[in-house]
Formats: sequence, structure tokens, C-alpha cells
Amino acid sequence: MTASVRRLGPEDADVVLGAGHLFDSAPTPAWTADVLRRAGHHLLIAFDGTTPVGFATCIEMAHPDKGTELMIYELGVDERARRRGVGRRLVDESLAPARELGCYGAWTATEDDNAAALATYRAAGAEPDHTTVTQTWDWRDA
Repeated sequence: MTASVRRLGPEDADVVLGAGHLFDSAPTPAWTADVLRRAGHHLLIAFDGTTPVGFATCIEMAHPDKGTELMIYELGVDERARRRGVGRRLVDESLAPARELGCYGAWTATEDDNAAALATYRAAGAEPDHTTVTQTWDWRDA
């Protein structure tokens, strides 16, 4: 599959809302608008023709003694489009602006049993970092 990838801007809320099946939960108009207008936040959608088949969200993070890096926050590919290069294309397209912006690197996190994600990231040149452990705080059900 030769997917096209589009980097979205504030005028593209309808594109995100129309691709709701790709996300864990349906995107809301308010949250979608917020993400699309935030500086340093990137949302990309992959299309097979006009059908959304994948997405990536990325965040630029700056630190006073390190500079700026990019975090690929989430990557999702429709089940019917998996193993066809869509995830890899989204990762490559996500990393391109990081290089253009002068980011010193990029990173992402995924579950250690998510073989598809691990294979996608490794195919795009990522290497595992066995020196870190992710910690989380979750207030959704508090």
C-alpha cells in the first residue's frame, strides 16, 4: 500500500473527527481543536486514497541544558492496513520535522509485548533503551 501522509493544522479538525476509528476513543471537537492549534504538537494522518488508515501524534520537548527533542506520543494503524508500511511511513514523516527543527533526537515508548510497534520503530532506525523505566500518573478515574 502506498499511503499518503498529511500533517494537519488548525483547519483540519474535520479530518481528525472523520478518522475517529483510528483512536482509542472518539476524538472530541474541543480536544481536537486544542491539539491542532498547540505550538510544538504535530498530528499526522495516513490515507489510502481518501480513507484514513493511520495516525501519529508527536510533541516537541525543550530543556534548558539539552535543547529540543521530539517524542512520538502515539502511533496507530487500522488493522486492515497493518504490515503494509503505513506505520513506518508515519514514523519517517514524524521524524522529518524533528531534523528540520534541529532536535537533537527523538524517542517513544510502547508496551514491551507490542511486537508490531517494536518492529516498526526498529525498522525506522530506533534502538531500545534498556536504561529507563516509564512511570505514570493517571487521574482519569480519581
